[in-house]
Amino acid sequence: MLALAIFGGLFALVLLGVPIAVAMGLTAVLSFVFLDEARMLLVMAQRMYSATTGFTLLAIPFFILAGNLMNTAGITQRIFDFALALVGHLRGGLGHVNVVSSMVFSGMSGAAVADAAGLGLIEMEAMTKNGYDREFSAAITAASSTIGPVVPPSIPFVIYGSITGVSVGKLFLAGFLPGGLMGIALMIAVYFVSRRRNYPCNARATLTLVWRTFWRAFLALLMPIIIIGGILGGLFTPTEAAVVASLYALIIGMGVYREIGLADLPAILWTTAVQSVKILFIIAAAGFFGWLMIQQRIPNHVIEGLTSLTQSPTVLMMIIIVILLALGCFLEGIAVLVISIPVFMPLVQQFGIDPVQFGVVMILCSMIGLLTPPVGMCLYAVASIANVPIWRLSRELLPYLAGIFAVLLIIAFVPEVSLWLPAIFMPD
Repeated sequence: MLALAIFGGLFALVLLGVPIAVAMGLTAVLSFVFLDEARMLLVMAQRMYSATTGFTLLAIPFFILAGNLMNTAGITQRIFDFALALVGHLRGGLGHVNVVSSMVFSGMSGAAVADAAGLGLIEMEAMTKNGYDREFSAAITAASSTIGPVVPPSIPFVIYGSITGVSVGKLFLAGFLPGGLMGIALMIAVYFVSRRRNYPCNARATLTLVWRTFWRAFLALLMPIIIIGGILGGLFTPTEAAVVASLYALIIGMGVYREIGLADLPAILWTTAVQSVKILFIIAAAGFFGWLMIQQRIPNHVIEGLTSLTQSPTVLMMIIIVILLALGCFLEGIAVLVISIPVFMPLVQQFGIDPVQFGVVMILCSMIGLLTPPVGMCLYAVASIANVPIWRLSRELLPYLAGIFAVLLIIAFVPEVSLWLPAIFMPD
């Protein structure tokens, strides 16, 4: 009953338009006061501070910086041109280009909103000029941007690893195949939608053009290889990899492509600082909110309730997925992670579910949440860029949400899909 009251209060504040970080902190404060445990407020600053001081979390601002540098360095256009040469000849060509571009850019930014805001504008402008409906262009841009946090490097994986202690390197490897499956599922949906609406396709590119566009984008395509290769080779940790990614993006942006000047750096750094603070403030507030849940033994009550319902890992996984998808309709993706991980991880361990596989499931659930109203961040970002009403964009997204959901079920019930690469390259 107490848990329902706490989460009911949190959802009420969110629906009233209170920022999620403020809503979590305010809910925790009011709950402690109502429970006559105001003395717990003395540790509020300490809990918020400790929630954001993990070494692993240092990767977040650097991966954000790398993405912002990539957006400014003209790399997004090079990636788009390469993807166009590869798949532009398929039915609904620019829709497929949109997906492939996002899969490539995913290996650099690690954030869905960065993908939507960076590549998204280029993709939607090109699609509109070539006769695609604005709603279709916006929908596939929003859907494809969710590949970013699944394919390494991934900011949500960094957060999950910092909370659970699971190897971030293993999580990065676990995201490769699911990210590829997401791309395939979206391209299948694009094909059928394009065929029904008779969307155009480009002429097949010559091998010379494919090679030329590949060479122009070559240095950008190297970044994921450097990041993952360095981690697997033991050259640096995931956190250090984020620093390497930022330095690499800065070098090719300023020294090779010469798209970034010294005058651009203050704006890039300021944007990075603002975006980082938003994420870390959510984590800080969630740290205090999590302390409330621990004090009131809410995770224990959830465990007792769910274990009384089922002893089947399959049924438990379905229940957790339903809960995560429901939370994603009301809470920002990172907030869902930091709130639900302490609740569900003991259950996952008790039922013998691999925490690496479960991490991929959680991230995929949060990606669906990014596309669902009323709090889908990518939904709102793309709707604003494309000037498309939220309800029309939500309806247009349905085929792509179905594809991502199908991938989610595969990952949830076929563990080998996400665990194969970690087992090969990082065995215990």
